[in-house]
Amino acid sequence: MKKIVDDWRLIYKVCSLYYEDDMRQQEVSDYLGISRATVSRMLQKGKESGIVRVEVINPVQFSYNKLEKALERKYGLKEAIVVESSALDTKTESVSRMYERAALYLSQFFKDGDCIGVSMGHTLHNVVKTNRVFSKGNHYMFVPLVGGISQSTVDKVDVQSNQIALEFAGKFGGTYTQFLSPAVFSEKTVMQSFLKEKAVSYIFDDFRKLDTVIMGIGIPHKVESTLVQAGYITEKELEYFAEEGLVGDIALHFFDKDGSTEKFRQFNDRVAGIPPEMIRRVRNRIAIAGGENKAEAIRGAIKGGYINMLITNIDAAEKLL
Repeated sequence: MKKIVDDWRLIYKVCSLYYEDDMRQQEVSDYLGISRATVSRMLQKGKESGIVRVEVINPVQFSYNKLEKALERKYGLKEAIVVESSALDTKTESVSRMYERAALYLSQFFKDGDCIGVSMGHTLHNVVKTNRVFSKGNHYMFVPLVGGISQSTVDKVDVQSNQIALEFAGKFGGTYTQFLSPAVFSEKTVMQSFLKEKAVSYIFDDFRKLDTVIMGIGIPHKVESTLVQAGYITEKELEYFAEEGLVGDIALHFFDKDGSTEKFRQFNDRVAGIPPEMIRRVRNRIAIAGGENKAEAIRGAIKGGYINMLITNIDAAEKLL
């Protein structure tokens, strides 16, 4: 004889009364004329069989999704990724979480055969130094966006673009090319003559093939500036440009709050790298930058057309909005 606890129509009825009508177990028991223990067993069977599905919604992630959409709408971005953080996170923990998310996102975003440009600096170095491991069987080509020859290190770490390209190929798979040039020259005319040499001029052909560029965003803060630490510019020069309206740099090109580079040609014209107009023509222009102090630089980079995709954290996102 079939046991009452195996009656699927009754199990569904019990689950419906309990979960949809918000009746307590004793109320279901009284309503159906079965014991409370039977009600409890039927509710358990409802879960095990799939009649009842429990879904836990993360309200924090939901709010972050809304932030992402708001950023995309306000700034016309193709995509914005806002990385969650906790009020208990230190600044280092928050930024580290952003690097982890960036590495995962990029591994899913890249397509086989892509030609990918990478800038220099700690941000991209830290992305590839995360603990995540990805397939190495991909056919990517990583291209340094600025010259990568220098004896300088930053905090004893090589963050030149050639090294970054090598590290990206090691992290995500594929190959890399080198830009065998200093990043910044003392004279514009010397740089122009140098870049005409066949040993380095090939890099501009690679720039034209780019599907994606990935860049950090620097700010004119003499303590945090990679450019100062790498010896590309002095603290005094940086202070002068800041007084002229400098808010940030991307691929070593300085820009103001509106994304204009005009005031900073004295420095920008000596940078051996992809020109800003070529950056704007690349289909996917991804910036990785977080922290409230970088919000103005991020905004300027968007206005200048240097980026159309952003990976950031909650502090910068809220400031941008």
